[in-house]
Amino acid sequence: MPFGAALPQDLSWETRPHEPGEPARHTAALSDLLGATQVRSNLWRYEPGARGKRHVHARQEETFVVIGGALTIYIGEPAQRVDVPVGGAVTVPAGVPLQSANHGDEDLLVYAHGYPPDHGAEVLDPVV
Repeated sequence: MPFGAALPQDLSWETRPHEPGEPARHTAALSDLLGATQVRSNLWRYEPGARGKRHVHARQEETFVVIGGALTIYIGEPAQRVDVPVGGAVTVPAGVPLQSANHGDEDLLVYAHGYPPDHGAEVLDPVV
């Protein structure tokens, strides 16, 4: 039976664009590494104080599972703050705006997957 596996030593971390002096976000793409064709999946690492872009996917539902640190995610319009601790998860339906942030003082590590695969999102004005 074919399967995919991603071990820590196999991950290639990419630092996402950010302003000078602004805390960075890093991502490790898992979908291709795992051979996944039905979902998009990534690991995200947010430095303390880092925040993602507020965005909305037209078709893709996204689920976030917190592996380390604490995720703060702003969901909907108007945005509602949800704090998610280690071991917690949150799902955001397609068409619902979201913005994630690390308001803590340690790195945030999140597993994120989306279905159906969607390689684009509309970027919105930030809430944080």
